[in-house]
Amino acid sequence: MNQKITLKQIAKELDVSISTVSKALKDSKEIGEETKKKIQAFAKYYKYRPNPLAVSLKNNTAKIIGVIIPEIVHHFFAEVINGVEKTASENGYTVIITSSNEQFEKEVANISSLSDSLIDGFIISVSKGTLKEKNYEHISDTIELGIPVVLFDRTIDDIECDKVMVNDRLGAYEGTSKLINKGRRKIILITTEDYISIGNERTQGYIEAHDEANINYQQDLIIKCQEKGSREKNLSSLEKNLEKSLTLNSDIDGIIAVNESYAAVALKVLGKLNIKVPENVSLICFSDGVISQFSTPPISALSQHGELMGRKAANLLIERLKNPERDFQTDVIECTLIDRNSI
Repeated sequence: MNQKITLKQIAKELDVSISTVSKALKDSKEIGEETKKKIQAFAKYYKYRPNPLAVSLKNNTAKIIGVIIPEIVHHFFAEVINGVEKTASENGYTVIITSSNEQFEKEVANISSLSDSLIDGFIISVSKGTLKEKNYEHISDTIELGIPVVLFDRTIDDIECDKVMVNDRLGAYEGTSKLINKGRRKIILITTEDYISIGNERTQGYIEAHDEANINYQQDLIIKCQEKGSREKNLSSLEKNLEKSLTLNSDIDGIIAVNESYAAVALKVLGKLNIKVPENVSLICFSDGVISQFSTPPISALSQHGELMGRKAANLLIERLKNPERDFQTDVIECTLIDRNSI
């Protein structure tokens, strides 16, 4: 171990938790003498030194929040960041924003580099790569180090921390029910792959709305956008699959998309096939952003209230920093249907 050793490496070598190492090096009475001496001797032998900048900033309250989002292109995440920054500024905090680009490795690297330096706490929406890997150790380790984490939008049941999420199932249920109440009976759902929790929840809401209305939905009308390449290639593949479905099913009369990008693809394909919205097909999507508002026609949208989500996440983190021992809290935000000219 010629490189500078970290708390995580010491914990791994001695088969103990990071928090145990941290407490032992602080000579905490919570740790048994034998374990404490073993950890202290190991740290001394390998010349462990805490990051002086990080320690200094922690002791003096750096008041810096790290925000990690999956990607920058979605208007929804821009709204969340806006909410985080407003609340952070009101409470004297600065915000550092990074993107994982939907990659597990990038998310791990971002958390590692920020937690080793300036950050008081994190606000994170986990990447698709992390959800696919089902590896959350980097988040658990961060919490064990005493750095609080608030998860938003894409949350993880296995991680105990504060969370802010949308009632995705109810939102999809209400959106689908709206189309059914408008007389639509053959509705396509454009969604994500099942390992992405929000897509799975929205699929369940879509199914429940059909069940309640005693309408048999068709499994082949649930179109899942594959995550096998670049964003552009995935959307191009979705475009082909949607065009094929609409061509084979001439009686399609509704589409609900789980995000604005998918809705934009739907509008493109509908235009290409000379299918009019809303005369022939009704269209609803999640996220009330610029695509929904300024497309032709404007798209009816299920607003996730991104700014409110950001404010709630920032408030939960700041409260946690003030009171580390309080119970973990999950805030659930209800969607609001913005009815435009596409239903």
